[in-house]
Amino acid sequence: MNLFQQHEWSRNLLPYDGIVNYYGVVFSQQEIEHYFNELMHGVAWQNDEAYIYGKHYITKRKVAWYGDAPFSYAYSNVTKSALPWNGVLQAIKKQTEELTQETYNSCLLNLYHTGDEGMAWHSDDEKTLKKNGAIASLTFGAERKFSFKHKKTEDVVSLQLENGSLLMMKDVIQTFWLHRLPPTKKVKTPRINLTFRTIIGQ
Repeated sequence: MNLFQQHEWSRNLLPYDGIVNYYGVVFSQQEIEHYFNELMHGVAWQNDEAYIYGKHYITKRKVAWYGDAPFSYAYSNVTKSALPWNGVLQAIKKQTEELTQETYNSCLLNLYHTGDEGMAWHSDDEKTLKKNGAIASLTFGAERKFSFKHKKTEDVVSLQLENGSLLMMKDVIQTFWLHRLPPTKKVKTPRINLTFRTIIGQ
């Protein structure tokens, strides 16, 4: 297991206004392959939906939403209700909490079939999320570029998210920074992303 040289992950990748720690690859190759297959076939994937300016869009990208309780989660004018944890998500959640020394009560999953599918600039600042709380993002499958952009200065910080890697965002990052997964023609294989987070007030 490579813990990204153990000490390196504590370095903040952002110059100011928030914290991003990249742990690198945190699972063994056997775990990575096992988790990828279990997530691909054992998660209740659905095409994501959005209502933008009154128009209904259905994405190729698929999503799933799990949690400690049937939490409601609203974004892009669509509300989802969390499903109960399955075994593989509980195992990944336990390892993630041990590594980050944080706790989470929910997980939003995204399945990007190829590099053609991505995510536009946004912040995870929904009112139901714990303010300034930690969000742990895990990658299984294709390595993809991930970028942050400051809302005022427009400074950009980018990195490559490796297969089996962990990234954590916390503090005031969602107030001051946007992030995105840019599409690319170079990637032809799927990536599964798990973002563990904390829902409050429900």
